[in-house]
Amino acid sequence: MAVRRVVPNIRTEAVRENREFYGLLGFEEVMNHGWIMTLGSPSSPAAQVSFMANDQTAPVVPDLSIEVDDVDAAYEAVRRSGAEIVHPLRDEEWGVRRFFVRDPNGRVVNVLGHR
Repeated sequence: MAVRRVVPNIRTEAVRENREFYGLLGFEEVMNHGWIMTLGSPSSPAAQVSFMANDQTAPVVPDLSIEVDDVDAAYEAVRRSGAEIVHPLRDEEWGVRRFFVRDPNGRVVNVLGHR
């Protein structure tokens, strides 16, 4: 299993303000589903940050998203470890397969793969 990118998720109601502020630093909007907006660097596409007020299908806003090349293998490894699964493995309508797990620091990590 390989990590493809890591994206911090910032819980906020100020989406427009964040788009403008981080735009000053060179970020551009690369995704916006209304409830989550992701900004990315045009020169380094894996450099991203997401902003969301809530998560459309999960009970909490994750602190961090980690995209992996095999989300099913990641899920099995995490499940076997006994870590707390916060949101079960599922296919989402916007084209990702994901689950949430709580890390040793209490942070919620969204582990995902694109279909």
